[in-house]
Amino acid sequence: MGNNRDPLLHKREEEKYESFEDCPGCKVDLLKRSDSSLPVKAVFYISIVTLCAALPISSLFPFLYFMVRDFHIADREEDISYYAGFVGSSLMLGRALTSILWGVIADRYGRKPVVIIGTITVVIFNALFGLSTNFWMAIILRFLMGSLCGIIGTMRAYASEICRKEYHALGISAVSTSWGIGLVIGPVIGGYLAQPAEKYPGVFSKDSLFGRFPYLLPCLMISLLALVATVVSFWLPETLHKHNNTNKDQSDLYDVAEGTTNGLNLSESMKHSERRIPNSHKSLLKNWPLVSAIIVYCVFQLHDIAYLEIFSLWAVSPRTLGGLSFTTTDVGQVLAITGVGLLLFQLFAYPLVERIVGPVMISRVGAVLSIPLLASYPCIALLSGFCLSIALNCASMLKNVLSVSITTGLLIMQNRAVFSGPGAKRSCKWPFYVFNVFFQDNRPSSWGFIIVLGTTASRC
Repeated sequence: MGNNRDPLLHKREEEKYESFEDCPGCKVDLLKRSDSSLPVKAVFYISIVTLCAALPISSLFPFLYFMVRDFHIADREEDISYYAGFVGSSLMLGRALTSILWGVIADRYGRKPVVIIGTITVVIFNALFGLSTNFWMAIILRFLMGSLCGIIGTMRAYASEICRKEYHALGISAVSTSWGIGLVIGPVIGGYLAQPAEKYPGVFSKDSLFGRFPYLLPCLMISLLALVATVVSFWLPETLHKHNNTNKDQSDLYDVAEGTTNGLNLSESMKHSERRIPNSHKSLLKNWPLVSAIIVYCVFQLHDIAYLEIFSLWAVSPRTLGGLSFTTTDVGQVLAITGVGLLLFQLFAYPLVERIVGPVMISRVGAVLSIPLLASYPCIALLSGFCLSIALNCASMLKNVLSVSITTGLLIMQNRAVFSGPGAKRSCKWPFYVFNVFFQDNRPSSWGFIIVLGTTASRC
C-alpha cells in the first residue's frame, strides 16, 4: 500500500511546484523556495522606487503658499491657502481616477512596465511643474503626474510577491517606510531648495534660471532622483506569472486521489478539497476583512495627506492668521528631524512591536494616540522660541511615527486578508468601525481623526 502511495505523493508535489521556464513569476517563486533569506537587493530597489514616487506628493507644501502668491490669483492673503489646496490635491485626484487602471495593466502586462512608466512620469512632469508660470499650468501638470504614475499600488503588491511569507511584514514595512520618509523628506527638499536666489545669493543670482523660476531647483532635484529610480527599476525581477495555470485543478484531483487511498470516500474527499480551494469567482466585495481594511486605509490616507498639506501651510502662514510665520527653511528643518526619527523607528522598533502585538492593535493604538496629539497643536502655536521648537519637533516626529505605523499595519492586514494560493485560509477576521471628523479649514483644531475599533482577534 505504501509503495503505491509514494509515487502519487511525489507526483503531486512536482505538479504543485511545477514551473514554466519562460515565466518570470515562476523564476521568482523558485528563487524564494531555494533561498530562505531576505531579498535585500530587491527590497532596497523597492525602497528607492517608492521613495521617488512619494517625494513629489509633499515636496511642494513648504513653498506652495509662496508659489500661489506669486501666481497673483488670490485677491486677499487669506485666500492663498484656498487656491493652494487645488494645486496640492490635483495630483491625488489624478491618482484616484487611474489607480484601478494601472492595477489592471500591472496584472496583465507586468509590474516592471508600470514602475518604469511611473518613474519616467515623475522625471518629466515634476521638472515641468517647477517651470509653472500660472495657476492652471501648475494644476494640469500635477494632475498629469498623478494620472500617469501608478507606482505605489504596484510596489505594495510587488513587495509581498518578491518576499517569502515570513518576510511579508518586513517587505510591506519597507514600502510604507519609504512612502512615509518620502512624504517627510519631500518637504525638506522643497523647504531648503526653494527660492535659492534669495537664500543663497552667493551661488544663484536673480537673473539665473533658478532666480527666474524660484521653485525649479527642488523639483529638478527630485526629477534627478526619479531618473536614478528609473535606471534601478530595470534590475527589478518581474513577478507576474505569464502563463495559464492549469495545474491547480490537477492538484485538486491529487488531493481527492490521496483521500481515497487513505480510506475516505470520493464525496468526502471532494468536500475536503472544496474547503481548501477558495472560489476564484467569489466577489472581493464579500471579503469583509479585506474591504474593511481598505475602507479604513482610504479614510486614513485622507487624514494623512490633509495633515501633511495643512501642517506646512499652517507653519508658513502669518501669526495673525493663526500660523507660525515660519520660512520654508524652518519647515524643512522640522521635517528633516522628523524623517530621521521615523527611519530609526521603522528599522528597529516597528518589526519588534508588530511581532508582539500584531498589526490590528498597532493601528488601533496609533489612531487613538493621534487624537490628543493633534488636539495639542493649537496649544503649540501659542509657544515661541526654544519651547516652540522642542514641542513642534516632538509632536511632528510622534505624529509621523503613528501615521506610518497605522499605514503599515493596514497594509499587512490587507495582504493577509486575501488568499495567497490553493489551500490558503484567511489568517483572521476583524470588524472595523470608522469614525472620522472631516476637515473644515486650515487650522489645526479641525484636523481629522480616525479611530479603529473592533473585537479582539488573533494576532495577524
